[in-house]
Amino acid sequence: MFRTVGRILHWCKDYKARIFWGCVCSFFETWFAAFPTMLAAYMLGMVIDDARGLTTFDTNYIWISLLAIIGFIICRWLLAYGRNRLQESIGCELASKQRIAMGDMLKRVSLGYFSKNNIGNIVATMTNEFSTLELQSMKMVDRVINGYVNMLAIILALFVISWQAALVALGGVVLSFLFLLLISRRSSKTAPVRIKAVEDMADSSIEYVRGLPIVKSFGKEGAAIANFQKACKDLKDININIELGFTPLNCMHLLMLKIASVGLVAVSALLCLVDMISLPYMLMLCMFAFTIFAGVENINDASHVLSIVDTALNHLDDIEQSGAIDEKGKPVTLTNYEIKFNNVTFGYDSRKIFENVSLCIPENTTTAIVGPSGGGKTTLCNLIARFYDVQGGSITIGGHNVKEFTCDSLLKNISMVFQNVYLFNDTVRNNIRFGKSDATDEEVIDAAKKACCYDFIMALPNGFDTVIGEGGSSLSGGEKQRISIARAILKDAPIIILDEATASIDPENEHLIQQAIGELTHGKTIITIAHRLATIENADQILVVANGGIAERGTHKELIAHEGIYKKFMTIRETAEGWRL
Repeated sequence: MFRTVGRILHWCKDYKARIFWGCVCSFFETWFAAFPTMLAAYMLGMVIDDARGLTTFDTNYIWISLLAIIGFIICRWLLAYGRNRLQESIGCELASKQRIAMGDMLKRVSLGYFSKNNIGNIVATMTNEFSTLELQSMKMVDRVINGYVNMLAIILALFVISWQAALVALGGVVLSFLFLLLISRRSSKTAPVRIKAVEDMADSSIEYVRGLPIVKSFGKEGAAIANFQKACKDLKDININIELGFTPLNCMHLLMLKIASVGLVAVSALLCLVDMISLPYMLMLCMFAFTIFAGVENINDASHVLSIVDTALNHLDDIEQSGAIDEKGKPVTLTNYEIKFNNVTFGYDSRKIFENVSLCIPENTTTAIVGPSGGGKTTLCNLIARFYDVQGGSITIGGHNVKEFTCDSLLKNISMVFQNVYLFNDTVRNNIRFGKSDATDEEVIDAAKKACCYDFIMALPNGFDTVIGEGGSSLSGGEKQRISIARAILKDAPIIILDEATASIDPENEHLIQQAIGELTHGKTIITIAHRLATIENADQILVVANGGIAERGTHKELIAHEGIYKKFMTIRETAEGWRL
């Protein structure tokens, strides 16, 4: 528990002054909350003593006490306001910064990170776990620190009045703390289990939503709904079991404090009977006995929440320690865009894709990449963009190793058009402007015209201001592809990678897209993965990727002139394209 408090304080190290003064406000707020009750009890004792003829009670004390109580209440309100202003926003500010930092980190990690960490875990971390951090972390820190600091101050004050009463209070706190340790130990075991269940729930929810078309077509008995239902049930069962497991410990923690409160009342009464303390002090202690442990009572909840916070901080540490792929990179400006592979070796886990591959892609040329499915065509392009790091050898662009670059300085030189286009749930204008965030409206419109998508955009309900839905769900495949090309045109990068950009496009749209690609690739270094003859045959060089390397290279005429993988491939393609129904 205290270790987690230390981690949170380290996490909030830039806000140390605000945390300190917030704790000071919280400390005095607690005392000012207790003063009215203590003062009222003390005044009652003085009235009783006056009635017994032991003292003379001045009625002016009533007005003085009333004013003092009003002052205590006002001071308490001011202190509570100050604490909230100083502390409450820290978690929100830090969580916001951390979310942004995490988003930037995820942009810069190797794509291999996402094969080891599913999307559900990442989403759960950025939403649920970050929410716990921003909403609960500072509250729990204040509850623990203020609870025990105030309790220590109260016990020291009790020693001034009666050491017997102080020992009773101290005994209750020590016994309750032992049960808190058990709660904390149990929480450290259950918190990761609960968070894993939440992550599984998020993952199955995403899978279910993404697979809804399949779920609808096959009915409700599919695997997606079954996984979703199981995740819901598992999370429910885990939460119930956790609560049931904590109930006895929570009850014992509170029982120790209540026993101490009763003991404090008994000791106070006995001390008054033997004239060791006065009646006003006795009444004050009796009234105070049932509020004295208020700051410690709620720490049982804090103990459990802090374990969840601790697990969330572990996840953040794991992400930060995964390391950005460009951690040692620096901004590099290129004057030449020749791409070279020098004895490159790469594989996914135990599966080897490339072994000592060397090749050259001269600047301002078109290179077509062909080969069997799974041969490494897309992987080759991903290595150029440094979505993955090579395991051996090197890749250079303009004479600079790609490992010298930051991700931003490398990718500003590369535009990629994928087969499966992703558009954001935003306006058409902003989706195109994604290629150049500071582009003017005129530049956006010009890019749209060059990409042959201006006409259909203007036919949309709000033109360029039409919100197209998540993933571009309101657009056809050809329309989405042309918007992605407009993005790339607007970016105007010197290196263009086309990953089967026309593979799933109908003939009508293909003509428009080929026209758009012509605008995009004019005067650029082009790398295209394609199966269509029209795309391949005019390339300056063709690379046949197969069997862990470059099996063949040359122009279309050179490769078709002799028997090999390329000629076999082209024969199959020509036959397929000649089929008729």
